[in-house]
Amino acid sequence: MGYADVGGRQVWYEVHGAGRPLVLLHGGYGSTETFAPVRPALAVRRRLIAVDLQGHGRTPDADRPLRHESMADDLAALLRRLDLPAVDLLGYSLGGGVALRTAIQHPTLVRRLVVVSAPCRRRGWYPEALAAMSAHDERAAERMRGTPAYERYARVAPRPQDWPTLWAKSGDLLRRDYDWSAEVAALPMPVLLVFADADAIPTSHVAEFYGLLGGGHRDPGGDGSERPASRLAVLPGLTHREVVASPALPAAVLPFLTHTVRAPG
Repeated sequence: MGYADVGGRQVWYEVHGAGRPLVLLHGGYGSTETFAPVRPALAVRRRLIAVDLQGHGRTPDADRPLRHESMADDLAALLRRLDLPAVDLLGYSLGGGVALRTAIQHPTLVRRLVVVSAPCRRRGWYPEALAAMSAHDERAAERMRGTPAYERYARVAPRPQDWPTLWAKSGDLLRRDYDWSAEVAALPMPVLLVFADADAIPTSHVAEFYGLLGGGHRDPGGDGSERPASRLAVLPGLTHREVVASPALPAAVLPFLTHTVRAPG
């Protein structure tokens, strides 16, 4: 574990386990530690490369806004620097958006993609979630001091005093509109979508997202030959915050990473 120089910026990454690489991207205000509850199960079968995104965890902030697109470019540069030409990529929440943009912008670097609890357009979130995200700013950061999220950040951040800046930049990102539907429909690699059954994203958007990947349009046939290459998992009894720590997550992810993809028809 350590820092890699990516375009003059320092990006923190950690390596656990052995085997084919699986890259892990955490959610907003998180870090590589987000995956600690599921890391042992994943590391039994995979070499895990967990990355701290811009301004999160041990990765310093940069003199630029937070954007899914630029963080995706950072990740692509890191993968090239580590000589990892075709990885499996899993992103949760904010990291799910970055993972999705990485697959869109750098498709040759991603063998299989797992998006956990992230929509493909901004209005894929529930209105209540959008309202809460729109309120992220420096004042909200001050109210969050003393919470477990702040304590985790302060323990590892190179500049703990940047906590308010992270909230201000995150709020600016979360208030920006986006719709990646057309680009999602053109993705060439198999994709696994994972959501909680009580997620911050309604099941109507989950179905829409899966439909863009070819899912839910037809009966797969008796032998399953008409099923799409992509898959959908809705994990029961969980919320948006709980899904990333549930043992049900690796149980859904690992079979997807190893199954043989058949061309329909």
